[in-house]
Amino acid sequence: MKTTAFTSIHESLGAKMVEFAGYYMPIQYEGLNIEHEIVRNSVGVFDVSHMGEFWVTGPNALPFLQKITTNNVAALTDGKVQYSCFPNGEGGIVDDLLVYRFNNEKYLLVVNAANIDKDWNWCVKQSADFGFTIGKDLINASEGYAQLAVQGPLALKAMQKLTSANVIDMEYYTFQVIEFAGLSDVLLSTTGYTGAGGCEIYIPNSRAAHLWEKVFEAGEEFGIKPIGLGARDTLRLEMGFCLYGNDINDTTSPIEAGLGWITKFVDGKDFIDRPLMEKQKAEGTTRNLRGFEMIDRGIPRQHYEICDENGAVIGEVTSGTQSPMMKTGIGMGYVDAAHSKIRSEIYIQIRGKLLKAKIVKLPIYKA
Repeated sequence: MKTTAFTSIHESLGAKMVEFAGYYMPIQYEGLNIEHEIVRNSVGVFDVSHMGEFWVTGPNALPFLQKITTNNVAALTDGKVQYSCFPNGEGGIVDDLLVYRFNNEKYLLVVNAANIDKDWNWCVKQSADFGFTIGKDLINASEGYAQLAVQGPLALKAMQKLTSANVIDMEYYTFQVIEFAGLSDVLLSTTGYTGAGGCEIYIPNSRAAHLWEKVFEAGEEFGIKPIGLGARDTLRLEMGFCLYGNDINDTTSPIEAGLGWITKFVDGKDFIDRPLMEKQKAEGTTRNLRGFEMIDRGIPRQHYEICDENGAVIGEVTSGTQSPMMKTGIGMGYVDAAHSKIRSEIYIQIRGKLLKAKIVKLPIYKA
């Protein structure tokens, strides 16, 4: 298993460590529910150094990204971040990702840990039409970076103590390269996977221990705590954020996954699978990804059947948990289009019983 620059720190703090996407990662410290509530109410820190980073540079960077991603990269300005996905040429999704624009000829792609090799091979394959030199115009820098996600309503207030740059007033999905915690050229972006606010900080591995120390010193007065990946999953599910491998994959289209908002049919953007996705948007899909909340008591889990009132199967749960904030079962799943209207009642097959739930508008948890 791979480790991150923070692994020894996690172990020294007594974290429960598990294999995740080929990495040795902390799943929890004090307990999932406690950690979840810390992020929702104050500030917590995740090690997300397992994420992948690709640089795309040169005069063909923008045309390349317009081809391989669904969102309109041309709409970005310097310092902006965009959520997007790679269509796979067969109506599915290679991965979802973030696109950072430094300038018209320099972009950073941040991809999921489990898909780094897959995404890299896909990007290399697609770059053949753009004359890229691998290692120059397209660089896999994933092994060189450490990343902390400092999340929660007090996160930016705490991090402001470590820099003279104005981070507390940064807009959502923007970034700066700043002096931070006594370190130069630190990338700080107002992104995250929790819906609780905060930032993500990228640095070379060699600076990781120093960053950890300074971040926790700055956050001490706000009750800052290290948080495991278990709470990261429950936090993202309350927000209805898709998890690759669960809610989206190579067989799901962004349209049926509710990601039409990152699928832009603008003039001049001839992205992979555009004709198919335009047709889906115009005609509708046979199934839709929906969030739901349990009415009856029960905890939904991935692959549980979604049924109608007569027990006929109308879909499948893709993600499910007990919401730490709502104290009830919540989930996401694909539901036949005819049964996918918001506020519709559905039933989840749990241990041989049909338990009632209702389809809700995302986010599932309304703070």
